[in-house]
Amino acid sequence: MWLREELLKSIWHAFTALDVDQRGKVSKSQLKVLSHNLCTVMKIPHDPVALEEHFKDDDKGPLSNQGYMPYLNRFILDKVREDFDILEFNKMCWTLCYLKNICTKNLLITDNDAFKVWCIFNFLSEDKYPLVIITEEIEYLLRKLVETMGSEWSEEKFADYKLHLNMKNNCLTAWELIELVGMGYFSKGMNRHTLSLGINDVFQELIMDVLKQGYMMKKGHKRKNWTERWFVLQPNSLSYYVSEDQVEKRGNVILDRNCCVESLPDKDGKKCLFIIKCIDKCFEISASDKKKKQEWIQAIQTCIQLLRLGLSSPHREARLRRRELRQRQQAEEEDLVERMKQLQAANENKQRQLEAMREKMEEAAAKAALEELRRKRTQLDLQDRYRLDLEREKMVRQQMEEQVAQKSTELEQYLQRVRELEVMYRQLEDALEDERRARQDEEAVRRLQARLLEEEATKRAELEQIHLRQQRAISETEAEKQELEKERLAKESALQAAMKQLEHLEQERQGALEQYQTVMRKLEDATNNTKTWKHKVAEHEGLLRLIQPGSKGQRLITNWGPAAFSEAELSLREKKWQEMKNQPTQAQ
Repeated sequence: MWLREELLKSIWHAFTALDVDQRGKVSKSQLKVLSHNLCTVMKIPHDPVALEEHFKDDDKGPLSNQGYMPYLNRFILDKVREDFDILEFNKMCWTLCYLKNICTKNLLITDNDAFKVWCIFNFLSEDKYPLVIITEEIEYLLRKLVETMGSEWSEEKFADYKLHLNMKNNCLTAWELIELVGMGYFSKGMNRHTLSLGINDVFQELIMDVLKQGYMMKKGHKRKNWTERWFVLQPNSLSYYVSEDQVEKRGNVILDRNCCVESLPDKDGKKCLFIIKCIDKCFEISASDKKKKQEWIQAIQTCIQLLRLGLSSPHREARLRRRELRQRQQAEEEDLVERMKQLQAANENKQRQLEAMREKMEEAAAKAALEELRRKRTQLDLQDRYRLDLEREKMVRQQMEEQVAQKSTELEQYLQRVRELEVMYRQLEDALEDERRARQDEEAVRRLQARLLEEEATKRAELEQIHLRQQRAISETEAEKQELEKERLAKESALQAAMKQLEHLEQERQGALEQYQTVMRKLEDATNNTKTWKHKVAEHEGLLRLIQPGSKGQRLITNWGPAAFSEAELSLREKKWQEMKNQPTQAQ
C-alpha cells in the first residue's frame, strides 16, 4: 500500500504549479479539474456535489474559504485502494508542474529520465513542505547512480560539491536535483544511454520496488518443458514475462511468510536449479550460473524474511533507519547544547565563587602586610633595646647567639623542605595538565592553590626569623591551606566517582549489546531448526515425492489404497510392523 505521505508529495507539486501567485490559493475551477484527475487515475468515484459543497464561493471571489487539504484527505486519500497505477498517478502530477519549472533541452537526460529523477526525489525528500532533499540523501542517490553505471564514487568531488551546498542550506529542490543529474557533473565520461540506464535501474529499485530482475529458465506445470522468461522480483511477488520489455506477462509467484526457497541438484540436463515452494504450487527455476543462482536464492529469502517480520522493502527500511538516525543525532545535539548551557552556568557560578575567594585572599594579604609592618616596628624597638643593654647582658647575648644558630639550622631544614615541596608541586602540575584541559572550571582553583602554597612557603621563610608572636599568623595560614586542600580532595573524589559511573554505564551498554547479539543468534538457530523440522516432516509424509507414471503390472492393494507404496517400501513397512508386534511379546 502506498503511504499517504508519498502521495501527498506528488500532489503538492501539482498544487504548487497551479498556485501562480504563490499565495497558497488556487481557483475553484482548477481545484475541480485537479480533483477529478486524481479520482480518475486513482480509480476513486468522483462526487462533484461534495466538491461544490466543500468549495463554496465567498464574498471576495471564487476562492475556497476552506482548505484543500481536508477535502483531499476525506474524499480522495481516505478512499485510496491498492489497484491503481502509481506511474500514471505520478505522470499526471508531473505533467502539471514540470513545464513551469525546468527544461531538459540543455541537459543530458530526456523528459522521461527527468520524470524518474523527480519520482526518486519525492521518495527521498523530507516529510516537510516546501519539499527539499538533504545532503545525506543526495549523496546516497548519487553514489547509487554512479555505482549502478559501473563507475567509481569520488568522495573528493562530492566534498567539493558540499561546499557549494552550504550556500543553499545543505539541501536541493526537485528541479535543482534534476539539473544536477542532467548536467553530468558526477557522471563525466558517461554517454546519454548509460546515464539513462543508470537512472532507470535506480528508479526500478526505489520506486517500483524491484529488488532483482533478469533472464532464467522456468519449468512448466503442465508440459514440463523449460522456457526462458524475464523474472522481476518485488517484496511480495516474483513475476515473469516473455521478454525484458515486460509487455506480455506470463505469470506471477505470490510470496508470503509460508513460502520457502531451496537449492536443487542438477537433473534433466539442467544446472543451477532451485525451487520456490508455495502453499498451492512449486516452481522449479534454472539460473545461468552458480553466482546468479545464489543471488536469486538470497534475494527471495530476504523477501520472505521481510514478510515474516512484517517489514517493507529493504530500501524503504534503510530510508527509515537513516531518518531515525538523523532524528537521534539531532536530539543528541540538542541535549549537548542543553548540557553546554548547564556547564556554562556552573562555570559562571564557580567564577563568582573564585572571585569571592580572590577578594578574601586580598583581605588576608592586606592583614599580612599590616602584621609585617607591625613586626618590623617591633624588631626595630628590640634592636634599640639590645643596643642599649649590650654591655650589661653579655651572657644573655651569648645564649641568644646559640639560640639563633639553632634557629638557623632549623630554618635551613625548613627551606630544604619548602624546595622539595616546590619540586613535588611542579610534578603534580605536569601530571594534572591533561586533566586541566577537560576540566577548565577547576583550573582557576588549582592555580589559586599553587599561589597559596608559594605565598605560604615565602611567609614561612620570613616568619621563622621573627619572634614567637609571628608563629600564630603562620598557624592561621596553615589552617587556610588545609581547608583549600580539603576542597581539592573533595573535587577529585567527585571526579573519580563520575569516571566510575561512566565506566559502569559503558559496561552496561556492552552487556546490552552482547545480550542483543545472543538473542539474534538464538533467533537464527530457531529459524534454521524450524526449516529443518518442516523439511523432515514433509519428507516423512511423502510430500516431496515427485509424481511419476505408475507401473503397468499388477497393482498392490494395501490398507492405504491401491499403489500407495512400491514393493520395497511395502516390505520395509511390514518389517517395522512385525518388529513393533514382537516387542510387547518380548516384554511379557
